Amino acid sequence: MKALWAIAVLLAATAFAASPLLVPGFGGFDPQAFPVPQVEPAVQPAGYAFSIWGLIYLWLIVGAIFGLLKRSDDGDWQAHRPPLLLSLVVGASWLPVAQISPVAATVLIWLMLGAALLALFRVGDMDRWFQQAPVAVYAGWLTAASCVSVGLMLGGYGWLPETPAALVALVLALAISLVVQYRLHRAPLYGITVIWALIAIIVANSSPLNIAVSGLALIGILAILALRGTDTE
Repeated sequence: MKALWAIAVLLAATAFAASPLLVPGFGGFDPQAFPVPQVEPAVQPAGYAFSIWGLIYLWLIVGAIFGLLKRSDDGDWQAHRPPLLLSLVVGASWLPVAQISPVAATVLIWLMLGAALLALFRVGDMDRWFQQAPVAVYAGWLTAASCVSVGLMLGGYGWLPETPAALVALVLALAISLVVQYRLHRAPLYGITVIWALIAIIVANSSPLNIAVSGLALIGILAILALRGTDTE
């Protein structure tokens, strides 16, 4: 039975990595899909940051292959597989849904995040670079991406102006990431990935300079680094 979970995770990771083939050239939500078009919104990271998906796809597949070939029946690997499988299965459908409905895609990405965080909390102590690391990077990026979706919803449906919407999304992202990183000192790549997203938000808001958004993102980076500095493990 444990081997079946390992096989399922590998298949789901492969399907997740292949999902961009279903939506070639996807560059985020259509700005015109919102009542208030979201053209270069303040909450959106600079485009280069999304290249991290290539690393995430590859690392998840490599980790799943290692888990199947070397740890298919190992109890240390078992606890995180069910929630990771759920996140990946939902993730495989995310891009097609995102083309149709940003609202539905936002619901899905929060489901992906919740399952990914549960998987991260459940990862074992063995084979850190194959078991924990890919899940940590995946969950870190989902933390940023899910909160960006919230910011887009707030601005896109006119509930908040662009900058306040971005600030709410950043506060939410920082609240989640700081709590998770505090509870999981053993997973530093989670916080590092969130920092990657925050730097890209600063870059996106540098010209013209959005002091409020860039400043909050910088505070978030410093807070995560300070939290990591308290790590004695």
